[in-house]
Amino acid sequence: MLRTAYQFMKYDKSKSIGIIIGIVISIFLIGQQIGILTFLTGLMGGLVSSSRQDQGEIWVVDNITNNANELAKLDARLVQEIRSIAGVQETYAVVVASGSVKFPDGKTAMVSLIGSEAPHFVAGPRPDLVMDGKISGLIDDGAVSAEFYDESTFNNTVAPGTPVEINGKSAIIKVRTKNARGFGGSFFYTTLTKARYFGGFPETKISCVAVKVKSGFSRAQVIANINNTIVGVKAWDSTELKNTTAKFITITSNIGTSIGSLVVFAIISGFFIIGLTLYSAALDRLKDYGTLKAIGATNGYVTKLILMQSFLFAVVGFIIAQLMLFGFQKSVANAGLVLNFPPLLILGLFLVTLFISMGGSLFAIRKINGVEPASVFR
Repeated sequence: MLRTAYQFMKYDKSKSIGIIIGIVISIFLIGQQIGILTFLTGLMGGLVSSSRQDQGEIWVVDNITNNANELAKLDARLVQEIRSIAGVQETYAVVVASGSVKFPDGKTAMVSLIGSEAPHFVAGPRPDLVMDGKISGLIDDGAVSAEFYDESTFNNTVAPGTPVEINGKSAIIKVRTKNARGFGGSFFYTTLTKARYFGGFPETKISCVAVKVKSGFSRAQVIANINNTIVGVKAWDSTELKNTTAKFITITSNIGTSIGSLVVFAIISGFFIIGLTLYSAALDRLKDYGTLKAIGATNGYVTKLILMQSFLFAVVGFIIAQLMLFGFQKSVANAGLVLNFPPLLILGLFLVTLFISMGGSLFAIRKINGVEPASVFR
């Protein structure tokens, strides 16, 4: 059957090429849009995902916050108060302040100053995100970090040793991170004291409290203990806060709707374009299918033959589309658009490819199954 299916595909090369091109375009667009959406949602939760979640397992914020990028000011005494709650091993104050950075050439940009205490730097950056310099360098006078991928935005280098001004105060970049980014803003990491100093943040206030859970307690237990003990705050599992932030921004900004509609459109258009092309190819070969039925082929055999063709189209189209996606991934990586295509996503794309190709073949199957064997002799 495989050889017969190949012969049918080879019979009309132009339509076969058209079907494959249709699959490639559809799957490339779907993969591209999903990859971009995944990248953006990663940025949305970047404040949490770039932090030391092994130390700050729970984040305590004000009780109306659903977006980690919009933290209200809390009383600094909460750090000590939460530390006394059952199941809490350690608490860490985190400050997030805004600032205007000025580079040596006079260009300015808005940044988010993220401060937490050494040596843990629970708010980040994580050690694996450090590209140049050492995290311990952030302890030095005026020391801050900067992000490698923001160099094009700043139109300035952010290499360690670069002097800058933050809100008119002298600072120096001592650490360069890579992919420690947020949604719509640049992160400058530093110590708690310097974040307050550069950002004009009150000494009696903090942005959130990061909590490390004591051995023998679950995160859920400690979260419940905090929420039941302290009024006006809400404790979040760090992963849940990251996911909730991404969900909140995706919905409120309509990013999910925009990208989702493009994906759905690509699936629907691919389904019908490929289906109609297969149908047209089947019409051109009615006598061939009729001959097969005349010599004893059943409708079941013919159905399997058409499905085999659509499966081969799907495999070839999927392979080409994946090669194009990986090429796109590499071409945009240097510009800061870091796309990931995990195995689960690739499997999903393959299943979508099968749906588009084999589902579209139903038009042809229905037509061929209605062909009478005697029609080939008329």
